[in-house]
Amino acid sequence: MSYQLIEDLQMKAVTVSQACRTLEVSRSGYYAAAKRRSEAPAVCAASVHLKAAFAASGRTYDSRRLRAALDMSGVTMGRHRVRSLMRSNGLHPVWKRKFMHTTDSKHTMPVSPNVLARQFEKQQPNQAWVSDITYIRTRSGWLYRAAVLDLHSRKIVG
Repeated sequence: MSYQLIEDLQMKAVTVSQACRTLEVSRSGYYAAAKRRSEAPAVCAASVHLKAAFAASGRTYDSRRLRAALDMSGVTMGRHRVRSLMRSNGLHPVWKRKFMHTTDSKHTMPVSPNVLARQFEKQQPNQAWVSDITYIRTRSGWLYRAAVLDLHSRKIVG
């Protein structure tokens, strides 16, 4: 850093003004950097409370929920302040995937017969089709994707 070079130059009997002019640094900038260097960084009390509430939530709370949690514990802070502190401290909420049951095999409903009988290789097209469905979770809800496969050509037909 340039203020470190200025300090090195001062050891060689060069004035601050000359060193700043040589390194193209303002004198006020040099003194501000020297002051920042000598002071210990201040710990923001709000950040400590924010990190504690975020950890207590299991790293799942966003700025709105964190603000409400801090409000319940007696620390009053605006949502935008919470959001900027989260950004500066690198706190990002993590989505937890929810398990979704898609099949209920313990029912009393009638079950269709297995007409395919595990014969997956057919000699002619359109003799047997198989299908599958998949669930995709998005922020706006669940999406469903289904595909129908012809067992002869192994191509998607629907």
